[in-house]
Amino acid sequence: MNMPLVMLLVALLLLALSVLLVFSARKKARSEKMMGALASEKASSLQSRGALHIALLRAGIQLTSSRLMAAVLLYVLLVILLYWTLGALIALAGAGLLLFAVKVFIEVRQRRRVAKMVKQLPAFIDHIIRSLKSGRTLMEGMDQAVDSAANPLKSAFERSQRFMHRGASMEDAMDDLAGLYQIKEFQLLALAVRVNQKYGGNAVEVLSQLVSMIHERDKAARQLKAMTGETRVSALVLGLLPVSLAAYVFISSPDFFLELWHDPSGKKLLLFAFLFQVVGSLTLWRMLRSV
Repeated sequence: MNMPLVMLLVALLLLALSVLLVFSARKKARSEKMMGALASEKASSLQSRGALHIALLRAGIQLTSSRLMAAVLLYVLLVILLYWTLGALIALAGAGLLLFAVKVFIEVRQRRRVAKMVKQLPAFIDHIIRSLKSGRTLMEGMDQAVDSAANPLKSAFERSQRFMHRGASMEDAMDDLAGLYQIKEFQLLALAVRVNQKYGGNAVEVLSQLVSMIHERDKAARQLKAMTGETRVSALVLGLLPVSLAAYVFISSPDFFLELWHDPSGKKLLLFAFLFQVVGSLTLWRMLRSV
């Protein structure tokens, strides 16, 4: 089987996969509309959703069926273009790098969005506390806080509002929010709401303690970031040094790289060096995320 036929089969397979994703997304949308009819059910079954759908929700990316189809077709066309111009090996590497770039983009957008929501959360809870002190219920206070909040926190809680308006309980809607974003602050807020709705108690005191805890966690995170600044700079230097040296050699002596590229063994050497650079940069990035 020749390579063009293989690439054509891969393209057709990806096209079929995109069609399946479109029908799956439409089916999930219809089931979501019917989900709130029963008040005893949870607001959203995250377990039934795919990993990609959850990641897009966390990142705040609205991907319609037409956009998904266009993205898949563009991906297939780029891979075919790489194959026709640079060969099968480069096309295979490019296909993997494109998927990796999309994954990194979604993760970075997700982390930035969640970090911004955590910064907005104390003011959001303070608004609820003021509403409770003025005699309103917890749900009324949350509705007013959502109306006055800014994105991305506003859009996250508006999703919970829609679930409650469809008949879901407040604690189930907050559990769904905490389960979606998987951050400690939302989990504690969901726990406070569940305890208040089931057993009563002073919600103002619990929410005030939650605000204090969020401020303390933010202060500790900033101190840790300052203490690990030298480590971050060292990792950045280690990641950029090989790329900088390669760029300098290419600018000062381009014939050296061209001879390697036109030689079969040299081409493999360059590709392996590029692969190791990507793996090393990814490892450093993962290590920095854990600090």
